[in-house]
Order: sequence, then structure tokens, then C-alpha cells
Amino acid sequence: MSNINAAPELETLTWTREPAQEPLEVNEAPLDEVRDMIKDGKRAEVVELLKRWDPVDVMQLLIRLRLKHARKLFHWLPANPSIKVVAELRPEFRSILMEDSTLDQFRDILAGLDPEDAIEILNEFPDDVADELIARLPDVEDIAKRGSYADDTAGRVMASKFVALPETCTAEDAVSQMRAEAGRIRRIFTVYVTGLDGRLAGTVEVGRLLLAPKDTPLGKLMNRDVIAVSADTDQEEVLRLARKRDMRTVPVVNGDGQLIGRVTPKQLTRIASDEANEDMLLMSGVSAEARSDDTVLRIVRGRLPWLLAGLVGASVAATVVGSYEDQLAEAAILAAFIPVTMSMAGNAGLQASAVALQGIATGALWSGDILFRLMKEFFAALLNGTIAGIILGCLVLIASLVVPLEAPLSLAIATSLSLLCVTTIAAMVGATIPIILNKIGIDPAMAIGVFITSSNDVLGVLIFFLMATTFYLG
Repeated sequence: MSNINAAPELETLTWTREPAQEPLEVNEAPLDEVRDMIKDGKRAEVVELLKRWDPVDVMQLLIRLRLKHARKLFHWLPANPSIKVVAELRPEFRSILMEDSTLDQFRDILAGLDPEDAIEILNEFPDDVADELIARLPDVEDIAKRGSYADDTAGRVMASKFVALPETCTAEDAVSQMRAEAGRIRRIFTVYVTGLDGRLAGTVEVGRLLLAPKDTPLGKLMNRDVIAVSADTDQEEVLRLARKRDMRTVPVVNGDGQLIGRVTPKQLTRIASDEANEDMLLMSGVSAEARSDDTVLRIVRGRLPWLLAGLVGASVAATVVGSYEDQLAEAAILAAFIPVTMSMAGNAGLQASAVALQGIATGALWSGDILFRLMKEFFAALLNGTIAGIILGCLVLIASLVVPLEAPLSLAIATSLSLLCVTTIAAMVGATIPIILNKIGIDPAMAIGVFITSSNDVLGVLIFFLMATTFYLG
């Protein structure tokens, strides 16, 4: 009787779409109801309820549940809804739900799908989960081929569904083909045109195709200035190219120039997010592989090397300070300006390196433009250092009216010049190192954070004591 009475109530149980990071009070009732049903083991009722919900709403429910309840609910969901829900989850939540038994479940699901559909679903998973699933599907050739491409390459993220037609095909036939493919391909922005040899010859935007006379061949409509990437092109380079050329999709070709896939707008958005997260972690001195659900040992492995690198830099800076022990004993006031100098050096270096990294990431920093950009950084840093130095010098002179200082004018000159030199040199180091690392094939984001901060601390302290020795203690 209880199940019969509960059915009408469940039909009215809905979820209100929540903004990012903003739980809504109206969802507390359905959240409590679903939680109670999970605790009571009412699998059939829960599944019947969530079948009527949008996958995004189910995803938000999963995130709001306790982990043990989320895992249990996820295992209860039928194959198709659970796949859609996982596609909506952010990588950190997906990795929490991905247990060995769940991977076996998805292996069975993917094995029964059309290879193209399976590959499209694999593109929704984090790389480590996708790799594990590919390893469990050795008999599916098309899926296994995806695993043969290196991580973070166009071949790994491309979709294998596209519309490609010969140059002789008319606009009317192309539109008919698009309609026929509508059920297989969700969104078609571009029709690819191939030559007689099967190689990619051009592209036609859907809008132009729909407006063209029916009997116009694609060869007369297509844009021949087509840009394509190879399967082994780094995904960051694909994103940079798409932004530079304002491309919605990026075609992927094999060694013979034949079209084998395309990087979709959804994948381009995901690449941008992945690269931004990776750069943010590297800039913070954390391994790019770090996840919020990492074990203690994995956290230590990911962070300790960066902390030790910072320790080395700090130790060198301390050694520099120690080598000027006599000068500090002679004028203890100098110790008060060491943090100022180190802070200005670190900030100037981080600002310059962040701008350089942005230019590299967006493709705005060209090889022929590097010298001009560095000159702009130099003069900007020189002006910033001059202004900061003058302000610091004035503060020293003002302080001398209240606190007795020995030779305040000499101290003001020494601190002002040291700040000018430190700011200028640190900015140039910060602007140059990312460019050099990028040229030699190392992720320039590694330059920001620990390395630039430590190196600029050392330079800042060294320059400060050289100026103090020359202009104040000399």
C-alpha cells in the first residue's frame, strides 16, 4: 500500500536547476526524499523518479549527496541515464565515482555501442578513466585506435562523426545528406569538401550552403583556405589555432591529408578549461595531475618537489643575506628593507611572467614580436621601478623626521635605486623565462610561481645589499 500511495508524491518531486556553487533551499525536500529512499533501498522508486529528470539535475543531486549515497545511486542508474550523468559531471566528481566495478559496467555498455558512439562517449571522460576503459576494450579496433594517440593530442579528443562530400556534390544533395546525418551527428556547423584523391580540399559553412542555389556544386561554394591539424598535434596548439582563426571546429587529417575527425566546439571548450586548470596548478607550485580527491601520498608526491625547489631558492637567498652579516651589524636598519625588496621582486616577476604566459597561450606573442614586447616590458618596469623607488625614498625621509636614522638621504638613495633595479631586472626575468621555456618545448607555466619567485628573491636581496654597500655604507 505504501508504494501505491507514494507514487503520486514521487511524480510531483522535481529538482530546480541550481546556479554554480549556489544550492537552492527549494531542493532540500527532494534531496531529503531521495536520500531516505536510498537508505531504505528503494531502488525501483528512485530509478523511476530520476528517469524523468534531466541528466544535469541528476548530476547536481549526486554532488549534493554524501559520497556513499552518491556511489550507491550511481550504480542503481540504468546504463543510458548513467552515461549521460557522467558526461555532465566535472572531472573531479567523475573520478570519485569511477571505481573498478563501475569501469567494468561501462566496459560492457561501450562494447555494445557503435564504435563512433563509444568514442564520442569516451571523449566525455577524464583521460585517465578513458585510458582504463580503452585498455578493457582490446577487441574494438576503432576504440583501441583512439588509445594509440598520445595524451593531450588532437587524435585523442577528436570526434569521428562529420559530413564530408566531394566537390561535385550540389548544395541540394549536401543539404539532403545533412538531414540524413542529423540523427547521428548532434550539431553540424561545417560541411567538409574532399577532392578526387579523397584529401580535404575545403569547407562550406552550413549557413552559406542553405542560402546557395540548389544546383551549385560545393567546389564553387567552399572556402579553399582550409586549416587542418594532424592527429598528433598538441591539443593546446589546436585551441590556439581555433582562437586565432576563429574556427568553430578544427578538422583533423592523417598523413595523406585525408579527413579522419574533427575537434568539436564542446571539446575546444573542454581543452581551454583543462589547459587553464593545468596552468593554474603549475603557477601555484602544484603538479598538473593534482585532484581534489587525491590520497595523502599522492598529494605529497605532487607538491613536495615544488616545495623543495622553493626551499632551495629560499636557502640561497638566506645565504646571500648571511654573507652581508657585517653590513647588517653595522646598520641594522637595512634588515627592515629586505622584505620590501623581495616582495617587489617577486611581484614584478610574476606580473611580467603572467602576461608572457597569456601571450603564449593565446598565440598573441609572435616570434617577430618578442623583441618589441621585451622592450615594452623593460621600459614599463623601468617606469614602475622609478615611481616605486621615489615613493620609498620619500617615505624614508619622512620617517627620519620621526625616528632617528643615520644618513637618511643616503639610505633613501640606496633603497630607491635598489627598488628601481630590482623591479626592472625581475620583470625582465619574468618576461623572458616563459618564452625561453616555450622555445625549448617546456610548459612555460612552470616558470611562474616557485622558480621565478625564488630566483627573483635571490636577485633582489643581492642587488639590495650591493646598493646599500655602495651608497649607504660606502
